[in-house]
Amino acid sequence: MSLVELIAQADERGLAASGLACLDRCVPLLGGDDELLRPLWASLADTGDWGAGLEVARGKLGGGEDAAEDAAALLARRMLDAAPATPDAAEVRVWADACSVASLQIHRLLDPAADDAPLDARRGGRTEGMPPLVAAELRRQVIVLEVLAGHGTAGLRRALEVSVEGRRVLRAVVSRRARGRS
Repeated sequence: MSLVELIAQADERGLAASGLACLDRCVPLLGGDDELLRPLWASLADTGDWGAGLEVARGKLGGGEDAAEDAAALLARRMLDAAPATPDAAEVRVWADACSVASLQIHRLLDPAADDAPLDARRGGRTEGMPPLVAAELRRQVIVLEVLAGHGTAGLRRALEVSVEGRRVLRAVVSRRARGRS
């Protein structure tokens, strides 16, 4: 099943987790630590307050866009800024879909391999010739949605594990990029 189909079939918790996972993997671009979004993950397991966790994350990462940020960081900041006040709001589907696109675009920007295929084609299942960083992000997004669809709240732990793995990869890419600029 394609990523677009998985998003279309996901329930609100799955959508919130999908969007959160995309954002979580991109936190290194914003200078956030690994625990920054934990309260949001806890809220999806019904053990925390989504709104309070969201406000804390926004506060720690600053509020506005900084003109000095590059395109990838701006996309990550927009994901955070666009997060709905509640994970069960009607906006969560739009947010999750936008996070999916933004995260794939971020990985495309950071991958040195060229990719001319439209992101919609990638999300729809056309994966031939996809750069490795983008392919890995697409796989992570699919895994998160499949795990949550198959296991509900019990799948949140695996979704978080997938997100942590992706965050480590992106942190390494960001670090390598920074060294290359020095």
